[in-house]
Amino acid sequence: MKGRLRSSLLALVLMGSPLAALAQGQEDTTDWLGNPLWTEQPEDIGVQPDDSVDPFEGRPLPTAIQEKGPRPKSDPSVVVPAATTLPPDVDELAAPAPLALPNQPAQVRIEDLRPLSLTEAVELMEVNNPFLEALKIRIDEAQSRLRAAIAAWYPTLNLSTNRFKFPGRNFGTNYRNFGKPATDAQAAQRKNQKKRQFPDMKLDRYGEWWGTTQTFGASATATLDWKLINPKRVPDVAAARDDYEKAKNNYLITLRDLRLQTAREYFNLQNDDANVLTFRTAVQASLINVRDTRAKLQAGVATKLDVLEAETQLARDQSDLSGALRDQSAQRRQLAATLNLPQDVTPTASDNLEVLGVWTPSLEESIIASYEFREELDNIILDISIFNSRANSFLGDIQPFLNIAGDARWSKQFGEQRQRDDTVDMGRVAENLDQSIYMGLTWKIFDGGRSQALAREQKQKAKESEYLFARERNEIRQELENQFFDLQKHARNLISDSRQVLSSREAYRLAVLRFQAGVGTQRNVIDNQRDVTRAEVDYFTTVVFYNRTLAALRRQTGLDAVVRCTPADLPASPPPKDPATDVPVFSTPITEPCEFQRATFVPPAD
Repeated sequence: MKGRLRSSLLALVLMGSPLAALAQGQEDTTDWLGNPLWTEQPEDIGVQPDDSVDPFEGRPLPTAIQEKGPRPKSDPSVVVPAATTLPPDVDELAAPAPLALPNQPAQVRIEDLRPLSLTEAVELMEVNNPFLEALKIRIDEAQSRLRAAIAAWYPTLNLSTNRFKFPGRNFGTNYRNFGKPATDAQAAQRKNQKKRQFPDMKLDRYGEWWGTTQTFGASATATLDWKLINPKRVPDVAAARDDYEKAKNNYLITLRDLRLQTAREYFNLQNDDANVLTFRTAVQASLINVRDTRAKLQAGVATKLDVLEAETQLARDQSDLSGALRDQSAQRRQLAATLNLPQDVTPTASDNLEVLGVWTPSLEESIIASYEFREELDNIILDISIFNSRANSFLGDIQPFLNIAGDARWSKQFGEQRQRDDTVDMGRVAENLDQSIYMGLTWKIFDGGRSQALAREQKQKAKESEYLFARERNEIRQELENQFFDLQKHARNLISDSRQVLSSREAYRLAVLRFQAGVGTQRNVIDNQRDVTRAEVDYFTTVVFYNRTLAALRRQTGLDAVVRCTPADLPASPPPKDPATDVPVFSTPITEPCEFQRATFVPPAD
């Protein structure tokens, strides 16, 4: 019976290891996120070139401009589109309003612990994440800037009004004093002189004139301007177009990063759940050990030291369980923040912690796929194009501009300006209509070298971006190689850690039997129990690291080349529990820390 149990445990552990995945092969056609798997055949993976092929033949290496083009366009087809609507199972977990701010404790009190699978968590992130929604708006902003730049190809038409407004009414009183003469003869002479100069004015005997103005009218001016030659127009539109492509690339980069972040946080939550289960099992084993040791003390076959050692180990396991519960709660809330869930919902992991599969491409294939897949390299090429376009735009400032323009001015006025005592004739009408069309040439011949200096600065930035491209290329390869080597390390550790779990469990079982038989010590039991806990924690941590590395490789290369592990064929119902070992684990009280401090205080010696 014990041999069969040990074989079953070994099979269960190895079932979650990469050896089982390689042995059993691929069962489904999609990866753990629901994306289609790689279609390349396993026999074509990692094929090395013939030794007769010169590895240095064909140099120099092709440039990124030759491979991707001088202005690469964003290709959203290489990425699975983000979800736009939530599935019916989680549609009630839609994100709250962007400006929502709770102001009552009941609004943030957790009312629902919602189990989620990894696929559901990724879908919720794609629909709810606020930063992803902000990047979508940034794409629209870049598109609006591009449309504004394209508008430079079209003519402009302006309409304005002058002092008559549209329409307007003027009221006024005018007064003119030509100087009062000393005698009547001089006054008459002055009056006749002014009549000859201003025959329409009616002057009084002193040469003064009082008048009134009352007009009603409207006027408007229309101006048309069309730049036939504008050296800045083409480079400005090109720079706006490249900026628009960069905005779309940034969205794809962030979408992949958030998917990877969600997967990592989900794996971390699985690890915390496994640690809670492991430490709870350790506390349960320590409770059983304390119970049995106290019974042996009463029977006279154990010592007080054995009881104290068992109680010390129980306290240590309870402390580890408290830390695991804290990490679990914090990781749940971190995942809730990434998914932007409602304020009263906390997610839990419904998927079991297990190895997801095996990475099938070789290191070389992964590197080349990463170079072709990463939009970070495309963005640097677009930066080079943007800097060159800006340089041409600055040079356009000192080139001739040619435009054709025209304007039309219209005005119409009712009323007149008369003497104060006379009635103003509002039937008097004055209407004007003037039209003109002309061409204009503007040429800034000399600006002190400012435009050339600014253009030279942009050219230098473009040259700087070429070296930044080389640095980014090297960092991409180094990052991928590190992930690839980490995956190999974790695969080896999975095998060694699974053996460690099995051997430590068997050692603990034998230590318990020896202690019960009176040939072992309590210290051996405690040490072996600690080894079991540490081995299980290390194994689950390695599984999480392995899955996180797989997700990172998938994000960096864009390949879904993961052979999934075949799930273990487990019985539908769990095995029955033994009442002797099924001991309930109660939570440690957290409301009386002062009482425990007073209980552990030891007064100083006299």
